Amino acid sequence: MSSSSLPNPRSSLGNAFDRQMMQRALELARTALGKTAPNPMVGAVIVQGEKIVGEGFHPGAGQPHAEVFALKQAGPQAKGATIYVTLEPCNHYGRTPPCTEALISMEVARVIVGMVDPDPRVSGKGIEKLLAAGMEVIVGVETQACQELNEGFVHRVTQHRPFGTLKYAMTLDGKIATTTGDSAWITGKDSREFVYQLRAASDAVIIGGSTLRQDNPHLTTHGVADRSPLRVVMSRGLNLPLEANLWNIQSAPTLVLTETGANQEMQAHLREKGVEIVELEPLEPATVMEYFYQRQFCSVLWECGQKLAASAIAAGAVQKVMAFIAPKIIGGLSAPSPVGDLGLVEMKNALDLQSVTLRQFTHDFLIQGYLR
Repeated sequence: MSSSSLPNPRSSLGNAFDRQMMQRALELARTALGKTAPNPMVGAVIVQGEKIVGEGFHPGAGQPHAEVFALKQAGPQAKGATIYVTLEPCNHYGRTPPCTEALISMEVARVIVGMVDPDPRVSGKGIEKLLAAGMEVIVGVETQACQELNEGFVHRVTQHRPFGTLKYAMTLDGKIATTTGDSAWITGKDSREFVYQLRAASDAVIIGGSTLRQDNPHLTTHGVADRSPLRVVMSRGLNLPLEANLWNIQSAPTLVLTETGANQEMQAHLREKGVEIVELEPLEPATVMEYFYQRQFCSVLWECGQKLAASAIAAGAVQKVMAFIAPKIIGGLSAPSPVGDLGLVEMKNALDLQSVTLRQFTHDFLIQGYLR
């Protein structure tokens, strides 16, 4: 049967039970938060009637997909069942066999898909395979939530770069530190714990040398999650302290990005501590994101100072902005703001955020949105 003669998948937002099951699949997918790159996070739930008979999630690249775990748990009860899966089942051989063949062989009757695979090389082919086997396929249940879960994966496969998020905390008058550089703490405990979760979901967190010298951060998840991202310092001249929290790699790995031939003595010192050194030419946000794409990263978190933040925005290395705002005022003409000079001299040229949301914590607010 040709693809042109196949029935089309039905588009539907689903009923309350469908949405509940897809939310459960999303919950399962989040179990592997930050662990699946370059693969997406995927969850699957198999239902007979309104009873869950199988569940699964994709734990990481090279391991079985969510559908396989759910089918194994369901066993014979998968026959004639409905499976809810957050991402279109794959139909190609990679490091694992196609999930479509597993669903067909177990005689699943209905497949409800949260979102179509965005990779143009495979998009829709899994659905076509299931339709050709006579299955009912429905697409569109909790699609927005599924897309938001894997926005890093989507950006990677469509733009060939990791998804960049710029996160900062500032006072009500737009300052990220006092005139002396003191910034501990602008926001409250629950806001900071939310940031630790953001780190857990990221493949790397990036700062510049000035932030390292001023704040001496840890950049870990502080026990909120069981993993911390790769901690990255960008420094052209390696004018860095001999001792720093980031040089302790027992809690999380550290990578220093620098330019060719920079400060060989410091490079040797850091390598002795187990810090990874990579020379890039030129050392700029665009080349850094290209490097991380080749390293198979999906999501990168920028927690840098104002100068590097401006460079990252100008280079297109930032797709999302997360601004934590504390109801505090510190003043100071020389107190730093979150973003340095972007060369914008007229308000009409200001960068507008899209799809803006507001979230309240105990003492602070988070404004989040996407750059065009």
